[in-house]
Amino acid sequence: MIPALLALLSCQLAGEAIARVLPIPLPGPVFGMLILLCLFIAWRPFAEVLRPVAQGILANLSLLFVPAGVGVVGHMSTLGTQAVALVAAVVISTVLAIAVAAATFVAVAKLTGAGDE
Repeated sequence: MIPALLALLSCQLAGEAIARVLPIPLPGPVFGMLILLCLFIAWRPFAEVLRPVAQGILANLSLLFVPAGVGVVGHMSTLGTQAVALVAAVVISTVLAIAVAAATFVAVAKLTGAGDE
């Protein structure tokens, strides 16, 4: 478990270092995920080494939303003054996301010939 956690944190640290050195506007964790992907491709058993730790992190992922919820409650007055704009943004972005997903599904179905039956 410790080697797997060390590997994950090392990838994130390397990603942060790369993000600070390169003039590319990507966050360090994205570079870290790319490093992790390269490790998965280069050494297949690496995924099995990380699996228990990854499953443990995913099982407790909901705990990471607690700070966001506290932030929302802490800024409730600001959210209250912007409620109409926030609701409109959420509704419009949801409708657009559903429409784009449906259009993508239809396009992929046409490309693969899935709807020809």
